[in-house]
Amino acid sequence: MLGRNACWFIRIFVAVVICSGYSHPVSVTESLTVGLVQEAEEATAVDLGALLDAGDDAVVTLLAGDARLVAHRAVLAARSPVFADMFRSVTLEASSSQLVLSDTEGPVLRQVLAYLYTLQVPELPSMAPKLLVAADVYGLSVLKAHCEQQVVAQLSVETAAAAGVIAIRHSANRLKQAAVAFIKAHLLHVMATQGWAEAVVNDPQTVVELVRLIAETPTDTRNLSGKEKGKMLVAAAEEGSVSKVRTLLAAGADVEAMDENHQNALHWAAGLGHVEVVRLLLEEGADVNARDRWRNTPLHQAAWNDDATVVRLLAASFADCNARDDTGNTPLHDAARRGQADAATALLEAGADREVRNYDGDTPLDLAERNNHEWLIDILGSS
Repeated sequence: MLGRNACWFIRIFVAVVICSGYSHPVSVTESLTVGLVQEAEEATAVDLGALLDAGDDAVVTLLAGDARLVAHRAVLAARSPVFADMFRSVTLEASSSQLVLSDTEGPVLRQVLAYLYTLQVPELPSMAPKLLVAADVYGLSVLKAHCEQQVVAQLSVETAAAAGVIAIRHSANRLKQAAVAFIKAHLLHVMATQGWAEAVVNDPQTVVELVRLIAETPTDTRNLSGKEKGKMLVAAAEEGSVSKVRTLLAAGADVEAMDENHQNALHWAAGLGHVEVVRLLLEEGADVNARDRWRNTPLHQAAWNDDATVVRLLAASFADCNARDDTGNTPLHDAARRGQADAATALLEAGADREVRNYDGDTPLDLAERNNHEWLIDILGSS
């Protein structure tokens, strides 16, 4: 018996030496906490002497896919709280010489075992995401932290979606923050990748959470050009996000920045009925009578979409109620043509001229009659 136990001791010693020969030393960087480093140091103190008295129960065969890997129970239990719980529990697996690990691929498990024996992190960037998952599954916080570093270092438009999903599912906070910031900065490119499509199909609930985090993350504007800030301001106004508009304006975005059709943030906010964004933009000095490519003002946009609240807000800020677009139509013409009774009423209350004619000679009433908007005909026809 003593000879057999000594043989097992020699085997574990040889295994440690062999594993340490092909793994790179742990590189402790500033991003790892002192606690994690201490944990790694304390974990090296596995009592190998315990293997001498373990007898026939010293080893267990781990089955992962087609892989069959033999390891020492004492090492697994000392390094992984999850394995320790497995061996302590009164189950078939705990007393068996075989343990089936269906959630871990063979090559990944092999690297996990190499780490458990040597505490040296494999430098395998391509395997880092799967190794991170395994590290979380088996409670290996130091390995998990190093894998996070590796995944963060190789974030790209192709990998960001998968990295974000992994980070959320496995509570990898550093990776989550990095992935969310990366996706937010390259949103359209990331969403056009196969990786994003696969994430949506395979894990839609996590993608919903990822999108929520992206939407709630403040935009980092420190390294953006003035043109980029302007584009983002217009997009934020279109979205109706008061917080984003305020952040971008505070960061120096031009309140008069325009898109390719010369529509600025106020045009978009007014046309889509984002009242609080309209209010904020006006407070920040936006030109209430700005013109787009077709010489429409924000008031034209609000009238076209029948937003009486925005019409009144713009009118109170001295918007020109009789401004003409490139066809001579005023906001009241647009409301009349579209049958927008609430907007037309608000415009008339603000002093819009019901008799003004466009370049075709039509009054707002003419357009209402031509389009059979009976209620508007009554409003515009009354004196």
